[in-house]
Amino acid sequence: VQLQASGGGLVQSGGSLRLSCDASGFTLDYAAIGWFRQAPGKEREGISCFSSRDGSVYYADSVKGRFTMSTNNYRNTAYLHLDSLKPEDTAVYYCAANIVSAASSSWYCHNGMDYWGEGTLVTVSS
Repeated sequence: VQLQASGGGLVQSGGSLRLSCDASGFTLDYAAIGWFRQAPGKEREGISCFSSRDGSVYYADSVKGRFTMSTNNYRNTAYLHLDSLKPEDTAVYYCAANIVSAASSSWYCHNGMDYWGEGTLVTVSS
């Protein structure tokens, strides 16, 4: 199982980015997959997760209405569209997955997942 996140970078406040997570070794058709972030000195935060078990998508309050998660099962890739970025969104963003989804998207975002990729840094300047 491999997860490769990409798309991070430096962006001005109010700008947008799209993060990609290329998954291999399993299929998104039966998986849970999500995006987490960790800012310096802060705990890891589950910001958006998808569960194939019930088709639900969870968003943390901190990103709701600004970030959108999507998946392309043909490409076995998950995306996170980041809009209206704020300096407080600066963090390392990680994608994570469970190869078989057995819980809700909310549960996974609050409890974490089994497999993790290396992060991609998002820096938002004011």
